[in-house]
Amino acid sequence: MDTQQRIKQIVDENAVVLFMKGSAQFPMCGFSGRAIQILKACGVTQIKTVNVLEDEEIRSGIKTFSNWPTIPQLYVNGEFIGGSDIMMEMYESGELQQLFTAA
Repeated sequence: MDTQQRIKQIVDENAVVLFMKGSAQFPMCGFSGRAIQILKACGVTQIKTVNVLEDEEIRSGIKTFSNWPTIPQLYVNGEFIGGSDIMMEMYESGELQQLFTAA
């Protein structure tokens, strides 16, 4: 299975996926840490995290998959939402909470 297929399978099989540096317990960069905090603030408990630092193919492949240059990247119900800046904007406007309420 190639990298793009692996990424698609992860995104398809999990309602909330965060491709990040590190893990939810030990984020390895500030942006990934902020993304986890935002998800917790939204009350999301089931988060599939993928540590891109452990898999170079995923790390470079996710940028191609989403056509987005930075990590972390959030997917909800198969849809690419954005990185930590987008997540913060959506959280502040209430959009992100609505997304999880609807899901």
